[in-house]
Amino acid sequence: MATFQDIINSDKPVLVDFMAEWCGPCKMMAPILKQVKEELQDSVTILKIDVDKNPQAAQAYQVMGVPTLIIFKQGQIVWRQSGVVPAGNLKQTLRKYL
Repeated sequence: MATFQDIINSDKPVLVDFMAEWCGPCKMMAPILKQVKEELQDSVTILKIDVDKNPQAAQAYQVMGVPTLIIFKQGQIVWRQSGVVPAGNLKQTLRKYL
């Protein structure tokens, strides 16, 4: 199984959704991420990371609030935003890194 580092070092953009089960806005992101994935297909990887189950990952990227979305390209953070991001904005942002 690929590690988190393997995945984010990919040539294609990797969108990581740092979320928590108890977080209302995180639940709002789920259908948005599904829509983005349906449209962009395999040109982008989308990962969800539960900050309660993976506190070290949240700490490593200074995730203070959820949801926090981070786009990695070849292991580098190219974009990050906290809060709910509309599908249109997210697709537009991801397309810049394809």
